Amino acid sequence: MEPTFAPCNVTASTLMQSINITKGSQKPDPTYIKPINLILYTAVFLLGTVGNSLVIYVTGYKMKTTVNSIWFLNLAVADLLFTSFLVLNIVSLFNNHDWPFGFYMCKFHTLVSVLNMFTSIFLLTGISLDRCLSTWVVIWVHNKRTPNKARIACFLIWTAGIMCSIPFVKYRQLFPYTHATYCGTNATAEVKRNLATFRFVAGFFIPFIIIICSYIAIGVKARRLKRQNRLKPLRVILTVILAFFLCWFPFHIHQFCILRGNSSMATSVLITMGPFLVSLAYLNSCLNPILYVFMCKECKTTLKTSVLLVLEKALTEEHLALFSSRRSTTSSYSEILMKRNDTGTVLVSQLDRTTSSEDKSNVLS
Repeated sequence: MEPTFAPCNVTASTLMQSINITKGSQKPDPTYIKPINLILYTAVFLLGTVGNSLVIYVTGYKMKTTVNSIWFLNLAVADLLFTSFLVLNIVSLFNNHDWPFGFYMCKFHTLVSVLNMFTSIFLLTGISLDRCLSTWVVIWVHNKRTPNKARIACFLIWTAGIMCSIPFVKYRQLFPYTHATYCGTNATAEVKRNLATFRFVAGFFIPFIIIICSYIAIGVKARRLKRQNRLKPLRVILTVILAFFLCWFPFHIHQFCILRGNSSMATSVLITMGPFLVSLAYLNSCLNPILYVFMCKECKTTLKTSVLLVLEKALTEEHLALFSSRRSTTSSYSEILMKRNDTGTVLVSQLDRTTSSEDKSNVLS
């Protein structure tokens, strides 16, 4: 019995059964799916390539190198790598899922797409843990939280992403059909279920549990310090995480449903929904630069001057620091002391003028 697979050029991380191929049959997509997906893919490609390139330019060349800039630089690199290869999806979809780029590019394209998903969620998890540690162990973080260690953490994350992607690349192959060649997943139903389960657990469920626990801990600390309003600087990070959740969660649920689909009608509906949920997952790769800009408090005024200035403002260490107000509080306190000292100096001067030396000594003693 021939294994069913997705003959479209989406990778194993974005597996969809929009077409089922057997030896003698082909079930094409509904006619409206192709133009909609072409529009969505093109929009994600253009927005993601331009937006993530700007973020890389700002964090890599314009900003001072900090832990946060390294986090967001790597996140932008992962998204740019994916959106750059999305042009292959557009060409293949335009040619009715024919894959003209060869065997090795089929596998490499799969690696890039799956790597993007794993690396992005691992980086968001790292950012969340970094924020949590910065809140609870301030002294330790002040001494140990350095850009070099952030680079090491990002290297380990990329390595873990590659390791998690290998099983999906292994089962990606080319399948010749009547007048086309498809880049699809050649695996049994059991293997597909195992891959889907692994992708959900390692690439979604466990990271999100860690992320949720991290921000609960941050909230507890803020509540203890009676600084609930100081959570506002985290809005950029929280929004990026929420966007990832909203874009990828429907896709993961869809994959489990389609692999467990029993009735032909339910399977048909799921197959029809597949391309749109894949597009929603792809959309996440172009959202982050937009979120960085519009989550910045001063974006409405600064945007008219320069998008680069907005990105730099949104991703600075101070803007993303939970208790950055401590610095301003300390400086304000210093100003108050200086004013008090100045006031004391004025009083002494007045005493010099209005009292005798003996009276002044009595007053000051």
